[in-house]
Formats: sequence, C-alpha cells, structure tokens
Amino acid sequence: MKVDKRSGSGVAKIHIEDDGSYFQVTQDGGTRKLEKAKISLDDCLACSGCVTSAETVLITQQSHEELRKVIDANKTAAPGQQKLVVVSVSPQSRASLAAQFGLNPTDTARKLTAFFKKIGVHYVFDTSFSRNFSLLESQREFVQRFRGQAGSQQALPVLASACPGWICYAEKTHGSFLIPYLSTVRSPQQVMGSLVKDFFAQQQHLTPDSIYHVTVMPCYDKKLEASRPDFFSQDYQTRDVDCVVTTGEVFKLLEEEGVSLSELEPAPLDSLCSSVSAQEPSSHRGGGSGGYLEHVFQHAARELFGIHVDEITYRPLRNKDFQEVTLEKEGQIVLHFAAAYGFRNIQNLVQKLKRGRCPYHYVEVMACPAGCLNGGGQLKAPNTPGKELLQRVETLYSMVRTEAPEDAPGIQELYRCWLQGEGSERAGRLLHTSYHAVEKASSSLGIRW
Repeated sequence: MKVDKRSGSGVAKIHIEDDGSYFQVTQDGGTRKLEKAKISLDDCLACSGCVTSAETVLITQQSHEELRKVIDANKTAAPGQQKLVVVSVSPQSRASLAAQFGLNPTDTARKLTAFFKKIGVHYVFDTSFSRNFSLLESQREFVQRFRGQAGSQQALPVLASACPGWICYAEKTHGSFLIPYLSTVRSPQQVMGSLVKDFFAQQQHLTPDSIYHVTVMPCYDKKLEASRPDFFSQDYQTRDVDCVVTTGEVFKLLEEEGVSLSELEPAPLDSLCSSVSAQEPSSHRGGGSGGYLEHVFQHAARELFGIHVDEITYRPLRNKDFQEVTLEKEGQIVLHFAAAYGFRNIQNLVQKLKRGRCPYHYVEVMACPAGCLNGGGQLKAPNTPGKELLQRVETLYSMVRTEAPEDAPGIQELYRCWLQGEGSERAGRLLHTSYHAVEKASSSLGIRW
C-alpha cells in the first residue's frame, strides 16, 4: 500500500504488522508508528460497508451501564419482579483479563465470578460449554454437505459463521452470492443464548423474559449479532442475549467499582448442568478463535475417509493469517481446508470464489487479524507492543485444559434430554440460524442485519 503525501517529500509506504498496527516507512528506511483513526458511531456514513445508523442505536442499548441499571433495579424491585441476572464469559475475554492482571486463567475465571456476584449477578457461566455444541454441529453440517454436494443448494466450501463481523460483511456486501456457502450453525454466544433462555430457564422454572442474559465478548460486533431479529423470541418479547459487554467494558466496570481483580477472593465456578461440577475452565484445541478448522477437519477425515489425524499441519500462504490444511489419500488431496483471518485475506477468498477458483472444502473465517484473541473489544496495554501483548494473551489462552466437544461432561446428556436427539427439529431450531442479503443500510430499527 502506498500513500502519496503531496507535500514534496516523496512517497511513503505503510507497513501493516500482524497485530493490525500501522507503521510509516520513509524513503531512508526509518519507521514511525501511526495512530489509529478514532471514529465514533456518529461518524458512520451508513454506506452498507460496516455499521449502519440503526445499528448505532442498537449498540448504545448494550453496554455495562445497561447491566448496572438492571442490577440496581433488582435492589428495589419486589421479589416477583426481579430479573435473574446471568453472565456468560468468553474464554478470549478471560485470557485478556488474565494478561491485564497477571493471573492464570483459572484464577481469573474464579475471581471474575466473585466480582460479578459481588455486584448482584446470580450466575456466571463459561461460553466454552456452548462452543461444544457449535463445534459438534459444525462437524455434522460439513459431513452432510460434503456427502450431498452434488445436488445440494448449500455449496462447498462451507464458510464458518461464528464471526459476526464477517457475517455482516458477507450479507451486506456480497449478499445472495455468499449466503449459500455460510455455515448455518449458531456462534457460541448465540448457542449460549439458547441454553440460558430455554434449557436453564426450564431448570429454574422461569420464563425466558424473567432472565437477563449478558455475555462478555472480545468483539463489538457481538452486540450486533445479539440484536439480530433471528435471536428474538416473539412469544416472550426477549432476546436470547439481552446485553453484550466487551472485555474493555468489564475492565471499566471494575474501575468504577474500585475493584482490582487480582485482590478478590476466588469463588466456585457455576455450571449449567446440575449433574456437572465445574472445577476449572475448559477450552478446545485449534487456536484462539474456537478451533473450528481443526475439529471439523479431524472429524471429516475420520468420518469420510477413515483416517485418524492426531496433529494438524498448517501451511502458511501469503501471510500467517491465511493458512491451508490438506488430507491426502492414495496420493490425492481429498480434504482441503483453510483459515482466513482479516479482511485482506477475506477479500482474496471472495475473489477466488467469484472466479470459480476456490479449491477449499471448508474455511474458518474471522474478520480480525490473528482472530478473536485480537478482537477490537479486548484490553490494550499502552506501554506494551501489540504483538507482545497478543503473544501473552495467546499463551494464557492455551494454558486452559482442553477437551473434545463430544467428551465434555453434560453435552451428550443435553443432546438426549434437551434437544431430543442429534439432528432433531428442536436441535435445528435452537442451534442453527439463517442469513439475509441486505441491499442497503436502513434507518429503521426493523433492519434485517
């Protein structure tokens, strides 16, 4: 990328680091870090490229101040009028907070639980639990599409759909062209919404609208995802996820309460299933964005070709945010997967698709360079280089015990009892979603994003 400075000093180059930071490179080889442009949602042109004016309103309705309002209202409400407040924390946010306070992930999870309960939250869950369902459904969906690709309206490659920034771009910019490729599986956030407002509500003998469900996420786009009409119950007039707060907003909440996370006494972790005791947080193999590529690849290799793959070997292409994985059988490539992070790589992927030259069967797509651990809602350290901070967060994230989704305690039980079996109509309704081509940004709150 080149920028003509028009000031007589020649042409300056801009170098983009892996963590998304920008450096100006002068003609004599010197470098200078450039400040990121600061744009508020009020500056949005509603050009259909990212955030619309309607979405601006939706985002202002979701913040840590809204959580505080609900907690404060509970203090004065009659017992029958109080909301049951549930917070679900993403493992990426947990890793970012662990890096900020110099804690390990388990202590961070327990101290965060203690903090939320101190201010009036009733239950604190880990979205790694809901990610088990996202991964298992993604595995089944891919195998089904691969086997039926000849006559299916849903094409290959399957493009992962857990990143709402990518989904927003796909719906608004390429609409009906990309939609057939998108995985219909809900993200861990929205699966957790189903778990809390359906399964957990039943366990507590409550209606969904009497629960206020908050998620802690590394990404601002998760606020938009939670606001989709598809995740709203008309019967109870409530969202699956009522409010999304970013990691940075949790840090603000800690500051406003005058609390240092490291100084809190830890609290026991909560579990969605009464039959399962959560002693420590868990996670999944395959990187900081959920491990979709790895889990789907290993399952497909075993299910479709009878090959057990213990270790995934990635082959970087133009940059480390675009990598390939292949499976060979009898000298032929039978599975060809890729991970594409950041819009530079996403645009390359879309061009391959449009030219009919996309060789992949499955692509894990994430809008942020380096994926969810580098999300826009994560904590920044002014005195720490971005790359160094990201490495620290990645290290902490990988310290958590990993387990295969099919082996996670309580998962198979919930498939039987709550979802009425794998592949059931109920599982399809609660674990999957649909997408909508968007012609142009709308000023109406009825926008189908």
